[in-house]
Order: sequence, then C-alpha cells, then structure tokens
Amino acid sequence: MTEVKNKSLRELRIGCAVFFFISGFGYASWASRILTLQQQLHLNEAQLGNVLFALPIGLMITLPVTGRLLSQYTSKSILLFGALFFNVMLGLLGFTTQVWQLVFILFCFGSARNLLNLSVNAQSVGVQSLYNKSIITTFHGIWSLAGFAGAGVGYIMVSASIAPAYHLPIAGVLLILLSLYFYPSTLYQKPIPTQRKPLLTLPDKPMLKFAIICFASMACENVMYDWSTIYFKNAIHATKAVSTAAFVAYMIAMTTGRFAGDKVVHKIGIKNLLNYSGWFIFGGLMVAVLLPYPLTATLGFMLVGLGVSCVVPLVFSIAGKSATLNSGTAIASISTIGYFGFLIVPPFVGHAAQQVGFRWSFGIIALLGLLMVWMVDKIEES
Repeated sequence: MTEVKNKSLRELRIGCAVFFFISGFGYASWASRILTLQQQLHLNEAQLGNVLFALPIGLMITLPVTGRLLSQYTSKSILLFGALFFNVMLGLLGFTTQVWQLVFILFCFGSARNLLNLSVNAQSVGVQSLYNKSIITTFHGIWSLAGFAGAGVGYIMVSASIAPAYHLPIAGVLLILLSLYFYPSTLYQKPIPTQRKPLLTLPDKPMLKFAIICFASMACENVMYDWSTIYFKNAIHATKAVSTAAFVAYMIAMTTGRFAGDKVVHKIGIKNLLNYSGWFIFGGLMVAVLLPYPLTATLGFMLVGLGVSCVVPLVFSIAGKSATLNSGTAIASISTIGYFGFLIVPPFVGHAAQQVGFRWSFGIIALLGLLMVWMVDKIEES
C-alpha cells in the first residue's frame, strides 16, 4: 500500500496505460510493414507463413519463463526490460535484407513481446484491484488506440514510399524514450512465490473454457495483423494503400470496442458480451469471404475488430482472480493455451492460401468464431 500512498491512482493508471500504448504502437508498426517486407524479400504466401512462424515460437518459448519470473520478481522490473528489448527488436526489423535475418529478429521480437505483454497485463490487474469499477478493458482500448495510431503512421509511410529501414528504427527509439520516462509511474507489486510447478503451466479445469475462448480470439486477432493487408491485395486485388487502409479500419473498430467494453459489460454481463464477440468474428470474416469487394470486406474486418476487442482483457481479468495462482502466473497459464492461437493459426493461413486461396483460408478461420460461441454457452451463469 506504500506504493499507492506515494503515487496517486491517476498516476499509476496513466503509467500502466502508457505501456499498453507502447506495446500496441510497436506491434502495429511492424504489422503495417509486413506486405512491404514480403515484397522486398520476394516471399510467396507459404514462405511468408513460415517466416511469421518465428514470432509466436519466440513468444511460446519464453511464456513459461515469464510466468516463473513474475512469481520471483516484480512485474515493474520485467516491464521495463521487456519494453526496451521489444523496441530494440522493432528497430532492427527495419534493417532486414535476408530471410534468415527476419526469422531471427522476429523470434526475438516475439520473446520480447511476451515479456512486455504479460508484465503489463499483471500491472493492469494490480491497478484494477485498486478501483471499485471496471477499468481493465480501457487499458486494452489504449493498446488498440496505439495500434490504430501505429497503423495510421504505417499507412502514411507506405503511401510516401518510406522504407522500413527509416520507419521502424525511429518508432523504436521514440518508444524507448517513452518507456524510460513513464517507468517510475508504474505499480510496484511484491512478487508472490508459488509452489514449484512444471515450466509450462496450464490453466486449471474451471479456467480451461476461458483459455479456449482466448485461443480462438487471439488466433483471429493475429490473423488480422499478419494477413489482412495481404488478403486485400491478393483476394480483392486492392492497391497497397487501400489494403493498409482496411487494416486501419479494423484497428479503429477494435479500439472503439475496447473503450466501450467496460460499459457494455456492466449492462449485459461478461457471458453475453463474449457470445456476441464470437458471432461478430464469424459474421465479419464471412462477409469478407462472400463479398470480396473493398467496401464490404472492410466492413467485415471492422466487425472482426469489434469481435476480438474485449475477449482477451476480460479473460485475463478472470484469470487474475484465480484463487490458486498470483495474477502474473495465472495470466501466463491461461496465455499458454491462448498463445497457441498465435503459434498455429497464422502460419496455417499462409499454407492454406497457397493451396486453396485466401478466401477459403479465411472462411476456415471464421469457424473459430463459432468455437467461441460454443464455449461461451458452456460458461455457468455467475
């Protein structure tokens, strides 16, 4: 409580929000240049899928390590290290000229992203515990707002034909400076040691259905980051600028959903919101598949953005209330299942697109929305 006495709730909330902004802006900056890097390295869809596989592998390998670290060290210190590591790797992505370089840096980028994201989510659960009202989806709204800003800057860079070698390093340096400035405003959380368990911590049975929901949502979200601009280029035959604009529209919808999430949860409850989210994901992807035109596909992508907007923060909030694990370890355990969506699904899209085309591959991914609806139906009313 000393930390809270020395810092106002507002300062702690702002400090946490800034690191969500850093994570979102950095990741969207990378995502906005995937199409450019694919063209520079002359990769087809299957080859790009293999390359993108490096990021979730790095994320998954460090996931159990991060869970262990969060039970031994304060999330505040891990947060700073993760932010610095993340933004150094972001800058280096702009300098890749060979496939092996991109694979190696993406692996490190995924590892850094895991350190940053799990620690900042542990921070958000800690700050949320100081409030009597729901504020946690707003943090993820900040992430999406940053993602929208990062995608928007990426759109400007693409339209102006500015190379990633200029764009990404500048973004990385600015985010590092932001990290150093706001680090003192973050929350000190005394680590709570847990009983030694296997490095790969799985959620307990009551949490498993939420982990599967998280898997489906995170898979769809990462498919949109990795493949949305390329879907527009290859399935809709849009220009690079229009393809990037569709990604920006997706980010706008996700941002809007996250800022509205806390109010919607208060009115309709978590179960109903998760149910609607699954239908939005399914419906949005099917609109993009069945009506492959710039306007309709963009509207479909916006529905997907609304669908994925609140799922992860709500699931992490539930994980943070676990009676058997501290918040950091609980989030890491449920993320073990959720992040398999990042690991398996986006590379699958690349290989499926190479064999049967993008429309079929996105149609298959739409089924994850129905999986969410099915799992939500199994949640008992609280």
